[in-house]
Amino acid sequence: MRTIYDESLDLAQFGCQSIRRASHVEPLTGKLWSADLSPVGGPILGPFPQRSEALAAERAWLSEHWLTPSQTTNSSAASSR
Repeated sequence: MRTIYDESLDLAQFGCQSIRRASHVEPLTGKLWSADLSPVGGPILGPFPQRSEALAAERAWLSEHWLTPSQTTNSSAASSR
């Protein structure tokens, strides 16, 4: 199961966990922010003037591209069986 970590949900109820970082939201020079999604094979997003904007872009990208396998991935897996 993949999820974006949020303390509102007790993940322990789902059993053993392996938590890993999907991205890095970091400050850049000049008070700008970026969201580096390379840990999950994604792009570097930004720059953003506020950290909250980088966090929102990070969450949106992860939701669209990483949380659920793409149809292409599923089709490729099915055709290689």
